[in-house]
Amino acid sequence: MDEEYDVIVLGTGLTECILSGIMSVNGKKVLHMDRNPYYGGESSSITPLEELYKRFGISDSPPESMGRGRDWNVDLIPKFLMANGQLVKMLLYTEVTRYLDFKVVEGSFVYKGGKIYKVPSTETEALASNLMGMFEKRRFRKFLVFVANFDENDPKTFEGVDPKLTTMGEVYKKFDLGQDVVDFTGHALALYRTDDYLEQPCLETINRIKLYSESLARYGKSPYLYPLYGLGELPQGFARLSAIYGGTYMLNKPVDEIVMEGGHVVGVKSEGEVARCKQLICDPSYIADRVHKVGQVIRVICVLSHPIKNTNDANSCQIIIPQNQVNRKSDIYVCMISYAHNVAAQGKYIAIVSTTVETSDPEAEIEPALELIEPIDQKFVAISDMYEPTDDGTDSQIFASRSYDATTHFETTCNDIKDIYKRMTGSDFDFENMKRKQNDVFGEDEQ
Repeated sequence: MDEEYDVIVLGTGLTECILSGIMSVNGKKVLHMDRNPYYGGESSSITPLEELYKRFGISDSPPESMGRGRDWNVDLIPKFLMANGQLVKMLLYTEVTRYLDFKVVEGSFVYKGGKIYKVPSTETEALASNLMGMFEKRRFRKFLVFVANFDENDPKTFEGVDPKLTTMGEVYKKFDLGQDVVDFTGHALALYRTDDYLEQPCLETINRIKLYSESLARYGKSPYLYPLYGLGELPQGFARLSAIYGGTYMLNKPVDEIVMEGGHVVGVKSEGEVARCKQLICDPSYIADRVHKVGQVIRVICVLSHPIKNTNDANSCQIIIPQNQVNRKSDIYVCMISYAHNVAAQGKYIAIVSTTVETSDPEAEIEPALELIEPIDQKFVAISDMYEPTDDGTDSQIFASRSYDATTHFETTCNDIKDIYKRMTGSDFDFENMKRKQNDVFGEDEQ
C-alpha cells in the first residue's frame, strides 16, 4: 500500500464509485478504500434478510413466511433511474450497462385528497385522467404542447415567456392551471420536493418536465428504470470499470488518518502504512470536521405480501404525495419494487417511504404514506443526517460528496458528481470523458 497515487477515494457509495471510474478511464492512478466489508456504503443493498434485521437491531430472526434470506437484496436508499436521465447516460457511455439488467418501473402515481391517481404525462393520458375536470384537461394539454415544443435556442417557441426571467408560477398563471394541476406538474412531473421553484425562472422546470416526457417515451409504462438485484449493483458496476483501468480496491480497510501537509492532503494512513496522493474524494463519514449537517431524511423500509392498492397490482411503482396535500413543506415518496426484480422472496414486495424531516416526530410525518401501503409485515425505520462539505476543496484538495437526499431519482447525485469533477479538474464535466478508451480490455468483449 506504500505507494503514490493521483487520487485516493474513501467509501464505495455510488458517487465515489462513479468518480473513481471516470478518473481511472482518464488515466489517473486510483486507490479506492472502504472501511466496510461490502460495496455501496450508504447506498448499498443488504443481503441476506437476516443481515437487515441485525442492522436495524431486531433480535428475532425473520419468520419463515419471509422465504429464503438470500433471496432478498434490500436497498437502504430508495431511488429509480430516469430512463433519459444523466445516470443512464453515464452507464451507456462507460458501457457499465453490460454488468447490469434493468426493468421498467410499472407506474407513477400521485396522491390527491386521500386517493392515488396515475400521473398523466402524455396528451392522451391527460385527457383520460380523473385528476382534472374537462376544461382543466384542455388547459393542461395546451401547457404540455407548449413544453414539448419549447426550445431555449428558438425564441419563436417562447410564446411570450422569457426562460431566464419569467417565473414558473407566472407560466402556470398564463395557462390558467388550477392548484391541483400545479401540484402534480411540479411534484410528479418536474419532481421538485418543495414549492420554492415557483419563484425561480421557468427554464429548469420546463427542462425537468421534458426529461420526464422523454424518459417516458423510451419505454412507455413510466419514465423510471430499476436494476435487477437492487441498487447496490450500480456502485459495483462502476467499481469494475475502475478496476479494468488499473484502479486498486481495498474493502474492510480502516482509515486511521488523512495526512495533511501545509493545509492540503498528501495521503491516507491505514494500519500503519501511508498511501500518498494528490487529491482525495470521500463521503461525509470520513471527514466529520469538513462537513456540516443540513437536515435529516427519514426512510422506512416496509415488507409487504401484496401489491399496493389502486396501482393495478403493479409489481413496481412510485407514489408521490405532494406537500400541499398533507400540509407539509416537502413531498413524501413511496418507491415500491418486488420479487420481480430479484430483491425479495417470491410473492413479496418492498415499499420504501421517504421524506425530508420537518418536525421532532418524523414517524408521524410519514403516516399518510404508510396508510396507503397497509398491511405491513415488517418495517425498518432509519433517520439519517444529511451532510454537505463546508468548503469546495480547492485549498485542501479534499473533495467530499453530499449525503443522498430524499428524491427518488439520481439526478441530484449526478449533479454532485459533475460538480466534484469540475472542482477537481478545473474543467466542465463532459460525458465524452467517460467513454472507454480501449475496446478489448482483458478479454471483456469475449463474454
